[in-house]
Amino acid sequence: MAADVYREALRLASDIRDKYLRAVTYAKIGYYMHRAKNPEYGTAFKYAFNAVASIENPVLAVRALMEIGTYLQLAGKKTSRKVFGQAHDAVLDFPQPLRDDLLSELVVRLLELDLVDDALFYVADIEDTVKRNDLLLKILRAYLNRGNMRRAAKIIEQIDEEPWHSIAAIEAVKEHLKREEFGSAIRALSELRSDYWLGEAMREVAVYLKTSDVPKATYEKFVDIALSLSGETGSDILNSLLIGLGNQGELEFVMGILKRLPPEQRITVLEGIVKVSADREEILSRLLELLKGEEFEHIAGFVVDQLLSRPISERYSGLVKSIGERTRDDAVLVKVATYLSKLRDFDGAWKFASRVRGHYLRSLAFGSIAVAKLNAGDIDGAIDAALEVKDAKWGSWLLSEILTKILELQTEGEVREDIEERAEYQRGLWEKG
Repeated sequence: MAADVYREALRLASDIRDKYLRAVTYAKIGYYMHRAKNPEYGTAFKYAFNAVASIENPVLAVRALMEIGTYLQLAGKKTSRKVFGQAHDAVLDFPQPLRDDLLSELVVRLLELDLVDDALFYVADIEDTVKRNDLLLKILRAYLNRGNMRRAAKIIEQIDEEPWHSIAAIEAVKEHLKREEFGSAIRALSELRSDYWLGEAMREVAVYLKTSDVPKATYEKFVDIALSLSGETGSDILNSLLIGLGNQGELEFVMGILKRLPPEQRITVLEGIVKVSADREEILSRLLELLKGEEFEHIAGFVVDQLLSRPISERYSGLVKSIGERTRDDAVLVKVATYLSKLRDFDGAWKFASRVRGHYLRSLAFGSIAVAKLNAGDIDGAIDAALEVKDAKWGSWLLSEILTKILELQTEGEVREDIEERAEYQRGLWEKG
């Protein structure tokens, strides 16, 4: 019965008018016949080749050969590589950029079939630098997945252009780290030619050092590498490593290293940790617990700035309130009050805004509350917030702004959150006057 089904499929395939589709269909039938252990599968592939021979369009003929080669390979037939070779030889006669496009298709197909050595052989004929290097990176990853580090190293040597060379080196670093081959990872780092990619590599180092649960002595080795590099390059690399370790939760270790660095570099690292950890409340909280004095005030303000630049979330409420409890800086209190007012935690926002002493900053704090109350539909509450600024000049200004925004709400249905911008403009006018 099954044999009749396959013969019928072959007969019906002969009626397909499109010669390319006919060839591909025969190849598919041959593959499924092989899977079914039907000894006539070779006939189907023979018909596929005959169909290719009748295709007038050379591009379609090449693509048909790739398809036939694919199904032969899936069927476990060594002749597939000969078919791919025929496709390759035919493509070499094509004009650019079609030649490189088809060679790229061939290389990708070989990678999909796990014929990595063949892909590496054929990729050398691609003239377009971008296409060739993009594919070399894919081939590199295939060798790394296989654990063939020797062949991967040769590919890195083969890639001359940036950023591909550095990306390739980073891929090798990551694989060596996974295998806990830290000496080899250090050697791979030497392949990196730009400060940017050295920084990116150090972030990868930080992730894998943490997840590999290595001893602190190993961290120190990579820190020593960064410290041994001179000038700005060494600083940038060390910063990237420390930022990555901080993001991985190794904050106590990072703080120990920061004690050896100048204040401006400390701030750069701390801000970097905040930026990459802005979605990790536990990291931000622990970081702030380790800071004090002016450094705490600066980073606390920076933390709330980062949070305000992202979608407002209730999960940061505790962190923001803890900053408000610790800070003595009016500017930070304004940011705390602003964040809480956006959460519509008006009691918390009011509490911290009330501690702001400077008239200008106090107008910003209560202004943010007033705007949030307007957005919540509480007009009376917005006016009450504006009246909390007792300074004659700034209190009058804020009340005027809020009354204007009440009208804005009535006519436009929404309120622009531009109190800080408006206050800065007004202050400039008064200073000029």
